[in-house]
Amino acid sequence: MFQSAWMRADEPAKQAADASQLPKLLEPLIVAHPGKVAVAVKHLASGEQFQFQADEVMPTASLIKLPLMVTTYAELEAGRADLDSRIELREEDLVPGSGVLTDHFSPGTVLHLRDAIRLMIVFSDNTATNLVVDQVGLDSTAKYMEQLGLQQTKLHSKVYRRDTSIFPERSQQYGLGSTTAAEMLTLLEQLSKQELLTPEACKSMSDHLYACDDKTKLARFLPGVKIAHKTGAVNASRCDAGWIDSPSGRILICVLTTENQDQSWGDENQAEVLCGRIAKATFDYFNPNTQSFSEDSDQPLKLGSRGVLVEGLQRTLNARSDPSPGISVDGDFGPATEAAVIAFQKSQNLPPTGVVDEKLWAALGTIVDDDPDIPDDALAPADSLSGSPFVSCSAWAIADADTGEILWGYRQDESKHPASTTKIMTALVALQMAESDPNLLNERITFSEKADQTIGSSSRIRAGESLPLRELLFGLLLPSGNDASVAIAEFLGQRLQPQPASEGSDESAYDRFITAMNETAQALGLKCTCFENPHG
Repeated sequence: MFQSAWMRADEPAKQAADASQLPKLLEPLIVAHPGKVAVAVKHLASGEQFQFQADEVMPTASLIKLPLMVTTYAELEAGRADLDSRIELREEDLVPGSGVLTDHFSPGTVLHLRDAIRLMIVFSDNTATNLVVDQVGLDSTAKYMEQLGLQQTKLHSKVYRRDTSIFPERSQQYGLGSTTAAEMLTLLEQLSKQELLTPEACKSMSDHLYACDDKTKLARFLPGVKIAHKTGAVNASRCDAGWIDSPSGRILICVLTTENQDQSWGDENQAEVLCGRIAKATFDYFNPNTQSFSEDSDQPLKLGSRGVLVEGLQRTLNARSDPSPGISVDGDFGPATEAAVIAFQKSQNLPPTGVVDEKLWAALGTIVDDDPDIPDDALAPADSLSGSPFVSCSAWAIADADTGEILWGYRQDESKHPASTTKIMTALVALQMAESDPNLLNERITFSEKADQTIGSSSRIRAGESLPLRELLFGLLLPSGNDASVAIAEFLGQRLQPQPASEGSDESAYDRFITAMNETAQALGLKCTCFENPHG
């Protein structure tokens, strides 16, 4: 039975009493690394700390974007910036490197300052970073960090614009930015405790950090815990800093590396692995008896929740409900899962809220681990070294790409929920319409409230913002934006003629686009395919 957020051994987790043990765990990892390393760690609940070369000035790479974000929110509170400021992307703004704006968005795209900040932290977008710098001033970060007593934390120039450097010597030595592990830890502690600015501003900044999509450094070996952080990487320098929400309390951690012998960009870069090992050793030290954790389980599951715990919920609902709702086990708490939760709550005489709380978990009993849709004879323990591989999906097909002939398959003719593969049809209908009117790709789509409020995976475009259809197709297919699919359907549905049976009815442009998706499926001979929305 689901008991609590943390599944522990019989004895409760206890913080290690001997403060000398943490250096014994971390220093061998650091000393063995072929490169220069600085580390700072603090366990907020106990106050226990570890530092190694923590006052050494080190390159930040993109980690400096965290102090820039803090500075931007300070400017917002001072009234010198506005999150709703509309920024138009220009050709001269586009710079290479990490992010999505340069590769996937064209000059003329308009976004708000809040979205530029989001792109800067979540995807470490270099172009978005420079847009943020333009809003607050290049010298603002160093000045605000000095006000906080962080003398060595400085943004030197705009990204890929060394010609703008206001600290030429530091730029030459450290690159984009510089800091120390100790100063970064101080900044994180003030932000974590909501002491930097207003609680609302600190929460907004924390939300950005929790959404960071880089899992190759501090997060790589952690057992599913929530982590708020920002990373940085250039050839010779890799770093990560943030906090880990552990069962024994929040752990602040900063790992800076430079002069690394391994300057590769693969998944096994030595400095990035080192960050992960330091984080895991620290986590285990403060949480010695913790076995596993689901990041979704520290709060009730509800519409919009995602993750492995949602998958467990969906499997359990399918197994314990009578009749079984047959919902997809996809880890996405959508309307079908909500309806199944409500139905089960009613069957158990529980308030039909659609929200999964402790009472519902108790009524469901032990979480079902295995997908009931997979036959028992398919549940092999492991692949053999020869022969057919073990395939865990409930249906599959392999076809000849030239002829379309199905070569092999399993339950290949059964209807299944398509989830976000639905968006392939959404994109196909849009591109077919653009074939007859190429200028359609350049027409700007303004996001409606309905599109903005669509739950699930998101392209993170806000109501009132606009961008060309060709750019929004990237938002549809790359981050799998449910919101982008709705915006496209609403926009292109206006170009479609209503069905004769629906003339004079209240059929919306959105509905007409869904009809076009189903008509396209039938025209392609997809007899078992039906769409109810543009995102799945």
